[in-house]
Amino acid sequence: MHQRILMRARKEPFEVNSPEETFDRNLIGDNVGNLVFSHAAHKLLGAPEVEITSNRFVVNPRAADRINEQYDVFVVPLANAFRRSYAHRVDAMTNLIERLKIPVVVLGVGVQTNVDGDREYLRPIDESVSRFCRAVLDRSHSIGVRGEITASYLRTLGFSAVEEIGCPSMFLHGDTLPVEKRKAALGTDDRIALTVSPYVKSMAKIIQSHQQRYPNLRYIPQDLKTLGTLLYGDSPEDRGKTSPIPLHTSHPLFTEDKVRMFVDPWTWIDYLTGFDFNFGTRIHGTIVSLLAGTPGYLFAHDSRTLELARYFEIPHRVMRDVPKDVDAAQLYDEADYSGMINGHKARFETMLAFLAKHDLGNAFADGDSPAAFDAQVRATTFPPAVRPALATSPEVLLQRIQWLYDRDVELREQLQQQRPDRFKARIKKAVPAPVRRILNR
Repeated sequence: MHQRILMRARKEPFEVNSPEETFDRNLIGDNVGNLVFSHAAHKLLGAPEVEITSNRFVVNPRAADRINEQYDVFVVPLANAFRRSYAHRVDAMTNLIERLKIPVVVLGVGVQTNVDGDREYLRPIDESVSRFCRAVLDRSHSIGVRGEITASYLRTLGFSAVEEIGCPSMFLHGDTLPVEKRKAALGTDDRIALTVSPYVKSMAKIIQSHQQRYPNLRYIPQDLKTLGTLLYGDSPEDRGKTSPIPLHTSHPLFTEDKVRMFVDPWTWIDYLTGFDFNFGTRIHGTIVSLLAGTPGYLFAHDSRTLELARYFEIPHRVMRDVPKDVDAAQLYDEADYSGMINGHKARFETMLAFLAKHDLGNAFADGDSPAAFDAQVRATTFPPAVRPALATSPEVLLQRIQWLYDRDVELREQLQQQRPDRFKARIKKAVPAPVRRILNR
C-alpha cells in the first residue's frame, strides 16, 4: 500500500546546497546535527511504496487541510525540543497538530535541563509541553522519547503513553554499529577530532592542551554562526575579539587551518572514517563518529546529551567531572564499546516495534531499500568541508564573492518587483545626497 509521509526536516537527504546557500537559508536548522537524525529517519522509513516529503521546518496551521488531503501521516523527528528557549516553536507545532486529522508520530524527542534533571527549571514550559503531548496522543498511540530523563518528565505531567526509543541517528546502519579501536593506544601523532558546544566554557583548557599536544587534531563545529565565520570572517560585533573557545578567526585552530565544517552528514561521516578518535561535548558529533566506525567519547553537559549516552551506552563522562588536564589517550584507553555494540540490535528492535505500532514500515525489512539509499548517497556529489578563509583557495573565495553578488542582485530584484515604492525609498535612503545629485543629472 502506498504511504505518503510528511516529515519534519529542514532539507531532503540528497539535496545538494552550497555552504553559502546553506548559511543564507539556514538549511541546517542552526545545527548540522539536525540533518543527521532527520536523514537517518528518512532512510529508516523509506520502505518500498513509501513517499517521504520534508516540510522544510515550515509550520503553518492554515496548511492543515492541504496536509490532511495530501499525506497519510506526519512524522516528527525531534531533538531537545522540550526546552525553555524552544517553547514558542513547540506551541507553533501544536497549533498545526491540533488541526490535523492524520496520525502524528514523534520520534525521539528530548527534554533539556541539567544533568540532574532539574524539574523546577522546566516549570515554565510545562503547559506548552502538555498541550503538545495531548495533541500528539490524540493522533498517536504513544510518544517516542530519547531516554529516561524525558520519559520521567512526561510522566510527572501525567502522560503514561511514553516509550524510550533513543534517536533515529544511531540506526542509520540498521542493527549494525561497526565501531572498533584500531590501535592498542592513542599516540600524539594520531588523528583526533574534537567537538565543542561554544557555550560550554569549561572546554577552554581542554581545547588548549589538546591543540598543543596533538598536531593532527581537527575541530569540527556544527553551529550556523561558526559556518558564517568560516565563510565570511568574524561578524561586525566580533571583529578583533579573542576567546579560548574557537569562536573567532583569531583562535589558533582557525589560524592553523585545523577547523573543518560539513553541511551534509555524508561528507562528515566519510571524513571521520580516517580518524582514530573523536571526543567532546556534541552528542551528534559523537554519533557521527560512531556511524563512521571511529571510537567516540562524549562529555555530557546536560540532560539531552546524558540520556542518549545512557540509552545507547555510549562511553561518556559528565562534563562537571571532567578534569581540565584530561587527555584523549586516557579517554581512548578507558572507552568500552561492548555494551553499546552488544545492545544495539535489541535497541533497533525496540525502534522497529515502535514504528510497527504506529503503522510505519521500515526500509531494512527488505534489505534492498537501504542499499539503494546508500548507493544514491555515493552517486551524489556534496560540497566538501568548509575551511578557514586563510586556507581556502583564491578560486573558491572568488566563487564565494560571486555568489554574494548574485544573491544581492536577486534580492534587489525581488524587492523591486514586490514593493517598487518601498524599494525606491530604501535606495533613496541608502544613497548619500551628494551621490544622488550626481546620479540625477
